[in-house]
Amino acid sequence: MPSAIITGGSQGIGKATALLFARKGYDLVLSARQAETLEATAAEARAIGTKVLTVPCDVSQETEVNNLISKALEYFGSIDVLINNAGVCMTGPIENTSLDDWKRVIDVNLWGYIHTIHALLPHFLVRSAGTIINVGSIGGKLPLPEMTVYCTSKYAITGLTETLRLELKPKGIHVGAVHPSATNSNFMERAQFRGSSEQEAEKRRNSMSSFLESPAASKPEDVANAIWDAVKHQKDEVVVGSGLFMSAAYKFFPGLMQLAMQTSKQ
Repeated sequence: MPSAIITGGSQGIGKATALLFARKGYDLVLSARQAETLEATAAEARAIGTKVLTVPCDVSQETEVNNLISKALEYFGSIDVLINNAGVCMTGPIENTSLDDWKRVIDVNLWGYIHTIHALLPHFLVRSAGTIINVGSIGGKLPLPEMTVYCTSKYAITGLTETLRLELKPKGIHVGAVHPSATNSNFMERAQFRGSSEQEAEKRRNSMSSFLESPAASKPEDVANAIWDAVKHQKDEVVVGSGLFMSAAYKFFPGLMQLAMQTSKQ
C-alpha cells in the first residue's frame, strides 16, 4: 500500500486529510504536538482499515522532525507522499508584533516545512519518486491586511514550492501546493492575535471567528479533497474555495485589490 506522512495530522485539515487518504488506501504516519488528539485521529483512521503510525512532533524542532522521518521509514520501509500541513496564524498590526512572534510563526510555518523536506528528500532521491504537497494559504498568494508575519511565512512557502518543483521534477519528484482561505476547524485554537490593547486583540479574534462561520471560509474536507487532487493528478497548485476568486482578482487587478483591502481596515 502507498504511504503518506501528514504533519499537523490530529485536527482540522490534517485530520480530514488523514481520514480521506485512509479511505483511498494509504497507510499513514501522523504527527502533531498533542499525543492525545493524535491518537484519537489515528483510531478513526485505523477503523477504516489502514495502518497508522503516530509520532508526536514539534516541526519547528529539527531533532524531532529527524526522529519522525526515521521512525516513518523504519516502520513502513518507504514513504510515497509528504503532506506539510502544520502551521500557526497571527493577526495584528506590525507595530504590535514582537520578534518572538516573528520567530514562532517562521519556525513553524517555514522551518517546519524545510525540516521535513530536508529529512525525507534523500529517500525520495534514491527512489527517483515521491510527492511533496505543501499546504500554503491564500495569504501566500496575496497580501492580507494586518497579517504581515503570517503572509511572510506563506509567501515563503509559495516560493519554496515553486522553486523546488523546478529542481526536483526532472528527478521524478512532484512538488505541489494547496492554498485554502481561513478554514473553519480548530483554527482558532492555534491563532494568535495582537493589538495595542487586550480589547483590540479580542476584537480581532471575534472578527476572525465570525469569518470562520461564514460561507467564505474553507472547510477541512474541501482542503483535504484539494490535497488528494494535487497528489492523484500531480497538480502544481490548487486554490480552495473563496481564495480562488481573491487570488485571481489580485493577479489581474493588484492595485484595485490593495486599495479595497486598505479601505476595509479604515
